[in-house]
Amino acid sequence: MSIPEPSPLPLAPAPAAPPRSWLRRRLLDPLLDLLKAGLTPSQLALTVALGAAVGVVPLLGVTTVLSAAVALRLRLNVAAMQLVTHLMTFFQLALLIPLLRAGARLLGQGAQVEHLTLPALRQLIEHEGWQAIGKLLWRAELGALLLWAVACVPLVAVIYFVLRVVFRRVLAKQDVGAG
Repeated sequence: MSIPEPSPLPLAPAPAAPPRSWLRRRLLDPLLDLLKAGLTPSQLALTVALGAAVGVVPLLGVTTVLSAAVALRLRLNVAAMQLVTHLMTFFQLALLIPLLRAGARLLGQGAQVEHLTLPALRQLIEHEGWQAIGKLLWRAELGALLLWAVACVPLVAVIYFVLRVVFRRVLAKQDVGAG
């Protein structure tokens, strides 16, 4: 009489990977793919830094063309810069009114736009047309662009130097994992 062998226990399925977040799928994975595709950490860091700066320009409707022009001129990745630029839209809209107010104060028109809000702008457009906006905001817009240009220099520098280190470490980890 032989002892029956116990039947092997079924192997438990491997735990499923947690679902990837929107941020991971839409921002981190594409940037990491660019590192794998041959973009150097310095190039990618500069692309992201300039994309972030262009993405908050206080002039609606120019970010796409401006970011493409900058990327082409500096021989950076246009798609990566467009991605970062468009991800900055929320910040562009959030900073628009404060920058216009500060720009107006800078160029001596602060009292006219002190209580500027998006509903007030919408009402002005409906009642008086776009020409009224142009007359009211041309100095504010010029001042906002000057403030943006001055603020972008340290913004780009900080983002560039931080991300260059981060991307180098990520690339080093990928090389160690692959080797």
